[in-house]
Amino acid sequence: MKLRYLLVLWSLCCANWAQAEIYKRIDADGHVTYSSTPLKGAKKLHLEPLPTLPPPPRTRGNEGAADFPRVNSATQKDRDNTRRQILEDELATEEKALAEARRDWQDGAENPETYTGKDGKVYRNVAKQDEKMGGLQEQVQMHEKNIEALKTELSKRNK
Repeated sequence: MKLRYLLVLWSLCCANWAQAEIYKRIDADGHVTYSSTPLKGAKKLHLEPLPTLPPPPRTRGNEGAADFPRVNSATQKDRDNTRRQILEDELATEEKALAEARRDWQDGAENPETYTGKDGKVYRNVAKQDEKMGGLQEQVQMHEKNIEALKTELSKRNK
């Protein structure tokens, strides 16, 4: 029992130590210095304790308002079917765009960029070809990622 009283007394002393005194000193040049130890010519500041706010009230999860409009299951199923149809249409459009991007990439690979030199000979323009093929490859990858995202979203809707 005495140990408990000693612990309480000790914790109260520790809390008192945490309240440091602040001293403010202004020198001849007007520089302000704050310190926790007394300085020559410093004045002790008497500060009011900072106000504390109580924590905000906790919410109760997904409690809806009593007057919040409800949707019946038939309407919700109709909306879900409409969303699914939109996603399927987008998927078909992306698959067509992917096929076209792959054709463009294949055409670009088969028909390299060329230029005619001063001597009249035809040369391959490697830099321009690489730039064109890089852009076409980015298009193919973009459509592949879009298709993957649409398939993922459709699989979530089918559950």
